[in-house]
Amino acid sequence: MLCGRTQEILYEINKLKEIKDDDEFRRKYKTLMKSNVYVDSPLAISATEVFRENTNLFEEQIQEEIMRGDNPLEFPGLKFTQTADESKALNEDQTPSIIISASGMCEVGRIKHHLKHNLWNPKSTILFVGYQAPGTLGYSIVNGAKKVKILGEEIAVNARIEYIEGYSGHADQEGLMNFIYSFINKPKHIFLVHGEAEAQNILAEKIEQDTKISITVPEFGETYEINGIEEKIEMTHKIERRITSAIRREVIDRLEKLKEEIKDMDSYVRQDISDDKLKDEDIFRINEKIKDLEKQIIQVIEG
Repeated sequence: MLCGRTQEILYEINKLKEIKDDDEFRRKYKTLMKSNVYVDSPLAISATEVFRENTNLFEEQIQEEIMRGDNPLEFPGLKFTQTADESKALNEDQTPSIIISASGMCEVGRIKHHLKHNLWNPKSTILFVGYQAPGTLGYSIVNGAKKVKILGEEIAVNARIEYIEGYSGHADQEGLMNFIYSFINKPKHIFLVHGEAEAQNILAEKIEQDTKISITVPEFGETYEINGIEEKIEMTHKIERRITSAIRREVIDRLEKLKEEIKDMDSYVRQDISDDKLKDEDIFRINEKIKDLEKQIIQVIEG
């Protein structure tokens, strides 16, 4: 199989479009079979180019398919949107299509504009293929939010929401347990250092129960000393978490996201107000929203 979430999805879509001997399937998914597929993510596009240039590294089965003229990354209807203008044009086209976009948790980038234009539409399907962290826009949508705020505007969630976990880049509990079982000489101790606290604790309990291997779930700032001879593990130091440091990092992160949002907003607003067909009340509404945003920014600066 190809490695990379976007490329895996393209592989699966290509296989679906190739189905010719199942008349019932083709009738049921007639629209899907004819739809264009757009990869609308600069990073995914660049990654796909890397795959295209290194087909000699694919699995033997994939290489054989390419030799027969069936390249999963090159099929009729597959298009790559390089520029922001090409991305915007997708939301003006009413033709049924499949748009593969990022970021995975819907926090920044082109995906927010696609959601703004399609999330309210009951004819649309929003398919998530990766983990959605709590507090993100993607998490709210997946977990049943009826309305969400996107680019300063409240959008109703009327689209069909679907979620596939199989494309996640992280192993699930079963995968991690199988990894532990695969050792001929089992580890004597395991540190769990990645993941949400609740999931870590559940996994730690299961590992201890099923394998009898001792587990440590270290907290922020803890230092451990491992004495291999005595098989002794001891915490030797702990740095108390300073909330102010965490908040500082969060502020910087939010500023970076805000810069991206304003950059996108600038492009879209300029395009909207240059439209001669735009009604006066629409221009007034846009102006009021910008004024509200300006007030909020001033409040932050003035403290």
